[in-house]
Amino acid sequence: MADDEGPAQGEDQSAVVSAVLAGSRLLVAVAARSLAAVEDKVTLAQFRMLVVLAGHGETKLVTMAELLGVNSSTAMRMADRLAGTGLMVREVNPHNRRESLMRLTEEGRRIVDQVMAHRREEIGAIVSRMTEAQRHALISAMQAFNEAGGEGPTHPQHPLGWADASV
Repeated sequence: MADDEGPAQGEDQSAVVSAVLAGSRLLVAVAARSLAAVEDKVTLAQFRMLVVLAGHGETKLVTMAELLGVNSSTAMRMADRLAGTGLMVREVNPHNRRESLMRLTEEGRRIVDQVMAHRREEIGAIVSRMTEAQRHALISAMQAFNEAGGEGPTHPQHPLGWADASV
């Protein structure tokens, strides 16, 4: 058994997992409340597609399916519904007629921005109730958590909090 393993390490990991689960419940509640204002326009799955388009810009249908972890026919049905509501445009790729390209409309961008602004506002209110030391510790902890999970670094000036256009 290595020096860093044993009952204390297991107890510590259990406490960390419990804390992350509690935090994730809070973040899911924030996300659900932020979607409430647009739930008559889009489902959660459709909103995920809009967010991917907001981050990636014009995207091929097959790439979208991969990014969402769904098959191409599911992505196509979602895209058709969103195009039908005027939130995105799906067109044939002029360079490869077998491919579909998707992009947000102004209304689609407005919905993503509205939901994300609500999330930022609510998370900002929660964070403002923390001490400065707690906020700094949270930044370090979340950066380490995101890196361990394979998520890229965040950028505070990006409207969606991303360093680049990835989701």
